[in-house]
Amino acid sequence: MEVAVSWSGSALRWARLDADGRVVDSGATEVTDDGGWVAVLAGLEQQRPRWVWADSRPLVPHLLAAGLRLRRCHDLRLCRAVLSRSERCRWTDETPWHTPDTPPDDGAPSLLDLPQLATGPSLEEVVAEYARQRAVLAAADQPGRLRLLLAAESAGALVAAELKADGMPWSREVHDAELRRLLGAPGAFGARPERLETLVAEIRELLHAPRLNPDSQPELLQALRAAGLGVQSTRQHELEQLDHPVVGPLLEFKKLARLLTANGWHWLDTWVHVEPDVTGVPRGRFRPDYVVAGVVTGRWATNGGGALQLPRQIRRAVVADPGHRLVVADASQLEPRILAAMSGDDAMARAGAGADLYAGLVADGVVASRAEAKVAMLGALYGATSGESGRLMPRLQRVYPRAVALVEQAARTGEAGGRVTTWLGRSSPPPSEADWTAVGGEVGPADLDVADRADARRRARDWGRFTRNFVVQGTAAEWALCWLAGLRTRLWSLGGDGPPARLAYFLHDEVVVHAPEPLTEAVVAAVHDAAAEATGLLFGATAVEFPLQVAVVEHYGQAK
Repeated sequence: MEVAVSWSGSALRWARLDADGRVVDSGATEVTDDGGWVAVLAGLEQQRPRWVWADSRPLVPHLLAAGLRLRRCHDLRLCRAVLSRSERCRWTDETPWHTPDTPPDDGAPSLLDLPQLATGPSLEEVVAEYARQRAVLAAADQPGRLRLLLAAESAGALVAAELKADGMPWSREVHDAELRRLLGAPGAFGARPERLETLVAEIRELLHAPRLNPDSQPELLQALRAAGLGVQSTRQHELEQLDHPVVGPLLEFKKLARLLTANGWHWLDTWVHVEPDVTGVPRGRFRPDYVVAGVVTGRWATNGGGALQLPRQIRRAVVADPGHRLVVADASQLEPRILAAMSGDDAMARAGAGADLYAGLVADGVVASRAEAKVAMLGALYGATSGESGRLMPRLQRVYPRAVALVEQAARTGEAGGRVTTWLGRSSPPPSEADWTAVGGEVGPADLDVADRADARRRARDWGRFTRNFVVQGTAAEWALCWLAGLRTRLWSLGGDGPPARLAYFLHDEVVVHAPEPLTEAVVAAVHDAAAEATGLLFGATAVEFPLQVAVVEHYGQAK
């Protein structure tokens, strides 16, 4: 059963739909601060429907604030984005479609916030859009795969809202202690912390530049050149090639300055807040604002906070609450294994049997060391044609021809201005008009002068590298999303008299569950079961293994 929902001002309307998407009955309720409207939705939820609405973002946070979690939904915004761009279906309807605006993020929502939300599509428009998407899906090529993608994408919308609502356990005390250990005491009135000031003095002395501001890239570049160092940039890989005593303190300064900027005291005060939990005990929480499919490949992004780039130096601050543990799981070498499964390359599947696919490449005689194996595989996935990657690619192609052929074909398609599609059906965007000119549009490379032809070929190769990786990274994002959705369902069913196990963090191919200690074994089993289910949903009875590294820890820093 599906239940379509819309809202306007303080009125919320709903309609039950039959198997063909037709309205069976409908109702309405006023959104008031007594929570009656939540009780209406909770009553409908007992029938385990699939909720259909314009956009999860304006509504779901308010339901979570009221204590209501929904099992599944169909997010029309996210699903339209997939269907309207997928090359596996024909989207011809140009009917204008808008979704409700979301208010500025001023903290956790309350029941009183909902009436202030902008009006979204009417209930009739929601039902019509759902019928439109169902019709497009029914006529699609490989509709089963697309259905799985839409279900996973919509589940991701619920997960993203729940991750923000539940928050990631965070110790402000541990974070502050780590910053002081690495950076020294914070400087007064915006000055640098002690350790950075010491490094600045050392760098100035070694470069004979008493007024140098090493935070300024032009000033630093000028000082390095004045010291006789012929550098073209201040990037780490170039600085590491220099034979000069300033290299050590300069690299340390750059690393610590990045930490201060990205996750220093200002970040701590902005993003981590101490709030009372359900028992009234104050707990630190970091609440990332995830953006589902925020990247064209389907990977998630975030609105500020840097949740997808938490440095190792501060992961000790992610501390489980008393009586809880963190279950940290990540999929080992996910993208190469995805490539093996997509291509049906049996030899590569055998190489990936076990926990380390790169060791399998060494055993197959492709390369002599694990480090070379990683370089070769990254070259295949990202299109590196020079240096060590270029030298190793022919060996990889000889031993794993089907896997290499898949990414090579994706690259050729991109270079010709074409689009590629992931396993479940997300298609890459077309190249821009400038790139299309470069790869053979109305003004082809043959019509250009020598310099322009060279630039056209370069842009074509760049776009080919994008499409080469798109099919693999996008399919890996689909596997991870199915894993995440399946794990969410399993955590839901664990139950018990105590607090529940909740998803606390998601990073591409890694999940963190905040679990009461009595449930940790069950959570570990759920993590593995959900991964096996994701593999079966995408690839059926594949020979490719998708092993997980799972750790049960007190703080995140212990997991690696």
